[in-house]
Amino acid sequence: MEAGKVCAVTGGANGIGRAMVEAFHGGGAYVAFMDTDGRAGRQLVRRLGEERLLFFHGDAAEETALRGFAEALLLRFRRADYLVNNACVSRRGILSGCSYADFDYVLRLGVAAPYYLTMLLLDSFAPGAAIVNIASSRAFQSQADTESYTAAKGGILSLTHALAVSLAGRVRVNAVCPGWIETAAYHGDGGPVAHSPADDAQQPAGRVGEPKDIVDAVDFLLGGGAGFITGAALTVDGGMTRRMIYHGDEGWTYRPGSES
Repeated sequence: MEAGKVCAVTGGANGIGRAMVEAFHGGGAYVAFMDTDGRAGRQLVRRLGEERLLFFHGDAAEETALRGFAEALLLRFRRADYLVNNACVSRRGILSGCSYADFDYVLRLGVAAPYYLTMLLLDSFAPGAAIVNIASSRAFQSQADTESYTAAKGGILSLTHALAVSLAGRVRVNAVCPGWIETAAYHGDGGPVAHSPADDAQQPAGRVGEPKDIVDAVDFLLGGGAGFITGAALTVDGGMTRRMIYHGDEGWTYRPGSES
């Protein structure tokens, strides 16, 4: 990311969000991030320093927290060049009895929050501004009992192209759809996780994804090199959503009731 740019990231204290905060800050950007994990957020600020970093402790599913985050960002940095809507969780689905309240929470966090934060920052986006929404390959395919998360990711994908049209000429809006990304190294003091040869081999790219794969994709879509790209969804999944496997293929056996 170009030094001196101002970037906002939701869900930035852990996982892919933390990887983005670290990378963008390391590239010289000013970064504001929000998260419900106050301990992890403050620890990140202590490690990286406060000079170009702002942490806001709050829940992006709550309107008041989004307002507070936007106000804190603009008070500190005066503008926004980039926004990355990353925050989302899963509260599973219909087979495990995901309640109305839980389902509604995930949609507020994963769809309503990106919409509202975009609205709050709309008049403060600098020329050349861009938004990247973090969707998922689950917007196109599902495992059982994933309705809350899958619905949110499908919603953010549709919101992406709607905003791209509404904000044409003002802000470019795109999405990244991660597949299997191993984030253990970006939670607490976690280290790398070893995957089985089968875990790696089933990915057409030959390995499980890393947070850097998503950071690089987001960085590209935010930058000037993607100036003719808006309303698009870039799938970064090692090719898994393009791999068709039936019972008996490549040693795989379908056993109903299991995940094998």
